[in-house]
Amino acid sequence: MISRRQLIGAAGAGAGGLLLSGCDKIAASPSVQALLEFGNAGTRLAQRAVTDRAALAPEYSGADMSPVFRVNGNATPRSSDYARLLAGRFADWRLQVSGLVAHPLSLSLQDIGHMPARTQITRHDCVEGWSAIGQWTGVPLRLILQQAGLSSRARYIVFRCADDFGGTPYYESIDLIDAFHPQTILAWAMNGRMLSVPHGAPLRLRVERQLGYKQAKYVMGVEAVESFAHIAGGKGGYWEDVSRYQWYAGI
Repeated sequence: MISRRQLIGAAGAGAGGLLLSGCDKIAASPSVQALLEFGNAGTRLAQRAVTDRAALAPEYSGADMSPVFRVNGNATPRSSDYARLLAGRFADWRLQVSGLVAHPLSLSLQDIGHMPARTQITRHDCVEGWSAIGQWTGVPLRLILQQAGLSSRARYIVFRCADDFGGTPYYESIDLIDAFHPQTILAWAMNGRMLSVPHGAPLRLRVERQLGYKQAKYVMGVEAVESFAHIAGGKGGYWEDVSRYQWYAGI
């Protein structure tokens, strides 16, 4: 029997393959884009109607961890600024927390390391069809947002990243339900070690109820916004903008 998680992953992979293959002209059609947007909204509403957004993703034991955890997305940012931060072992790196907050923050990796941490062993499901189980340690996102003091106007959290695709900066976003979920963390360690560069050093998002492309790597900034319509392509994330991936990638 095919699980709901497998079905969503297969559907996402199929749609992504279509849009990234020889069907670019079809995908660019306004009527096709409108149909995709309708399906996106319908899927989001259906998932919210039949799933408990507060439920925990499955957690596993150390014996279940994958011997190899593939790298998703970029293996390293190409910017000179990131290279400089990496050369200094991220001593000068700062997480900028901005937007609709009462107290904008600029947090060093040491600041974040001193905050209460959560460790969880979870499964990463990639839209390309592969999965892996790994251990993540990091600060619950809700603690940072509480420290910053969210405005009542805030509806989404946008993650600004150090990497790019063809010169277009990578970004992602989630709503406040996922932002305050207990398993949503900004991870600084993987499998008991500080994050490697290919896996998103120094900080990456883990939002365990969603597919892999939502797990933004190389996070440089967290911005609270009322809407993401004015950001980049207006769809809430890089892949959502360029390949019409669904914004809500719940599993």
